[in-house]
Amino acid sequence: MAPPEASEQSSIPATGTTRGMTRDIVSAIAAATSTSFAVYLTGALAVQMRSSLHFAPDALGFSISIYFLGAAAGSVPFGRLAEAVGGVRVMRPTAVVAGVFLASIALFVQSWLSLTIVLFFAGIVSSAMQPATNLFLARRIPRNHQGLAFGVKQAAIPLATLFGGLAVPGIALTVGWRWAFGVAGLWSVIAALIVPRSHTSLAAYRARHKDPVPKGNLGPLIVLGIGFGLGIFAAAAMTGFLVTSAVAAGLTKSNAGFVAGFAGAIAVIARIYAGIAADRRGRGHFKVVAAMLIIGSLGYGGLAIGASTRMDVFFWIGAFIAFGAGWGWNGLFNYAVIQTHQHAPARASAITQVGGRLASVFGPLVFGLVVAH
Repeated sequence: MAPPEASEQSSIPATGTTRGMTRDIVSAIAAATSTSFAVYLTGALAVQMRSSLHFAPDALGFSISIYFLGAAAGSVPFGRLAEAVGGVRVMRPTAVVAGVFLASIALFVQSWLSLTIVLFFAGIVSSAMQPATNLFLARRIPRNHQGLAFGVKQAAIPLATLFGGLAVPGIALTVGWRWAFGVAGLWSVIAALIVPRSHTSLAAYRARHKDPVPKGNLGPLIVLGIGFGLGIFAAAAMTGFLVTSAVAAGLTKSNAGFVAGFAGAIAVIARIYAGIAADRRGRGHFKVVAAMLIIGSLGYGGLAIGASTRMDVFFWIGAFIAFGAGWGWNGLFNYAVIQTHQHAPARASAITQVGGRLASVFGPLVFGLVVAH
């Protein structure tokens, strides 16, 4: 039985049981993954979806951008909502709604326009889940394990890419791409069921949090949001177009899926390891983020060389470095933001997330336009 949400949200525990911490982290990663599937499955299954729904590469970039536009629009309002009602009360219904949208893609989407509309609302759902899970972990996980917790939670996003990549040879090329979205929808329902229930009323929660949360100085958060956005600009285009680019570079559709799958696995490992190292290090997290971005840029260079020379080895190596370093820093970044804004973790992370969401709008869009022209 989960402990009362009122106590979990009111203070940060110094210690906690391994069993309880594992349960909370698993709940957060399952919930966060449920809202990431829509866009990352679309990117990974783009080749099969384009032949079925008949849209061009620049249209794919627009659809992915629309998803992140919805995510940017809802980020700050839902961050405030999470602070007002508690993370659990947002996580459970959000996972259910995410499953509904995934099922809609699997069953009803018959055109590029309908896909784009569903992705927009799926993006709004994603904007609700991220600050809610951040608050959930910040209030339940002991401080000396929060680096690990946020690394694992942010690993949910490349986990969605891993599933999407493996879904190409395992599902899309056998029974069809719609089944992949159906399986993801089932995941979302299960995620909603395993999220701990709240054992206090909303009135009791608000009474415990009746004092207004200090807003603090927005300047540093805005600067961090801009930096976050610059890093995400490239990563969003890479994750959205990696499979399509791999096929264009000469890889088979099956191998292109494996590239995305294995690269996603490396990103998962990188985010978790970065979190473990942060717990041991204790400070200087933003410097490590900057170093990972620099190393990741080398991976983008490898992708460019592999695509231009049609040498598969460069494409594989470039994808692994770009995903591991250039996309493996997100959990560490969120952890650093929350560590410096413990009074309002959901609001602080929601503000910085706006930069990443807007970058995710323009990254795939610009990339798609460049490819098309």
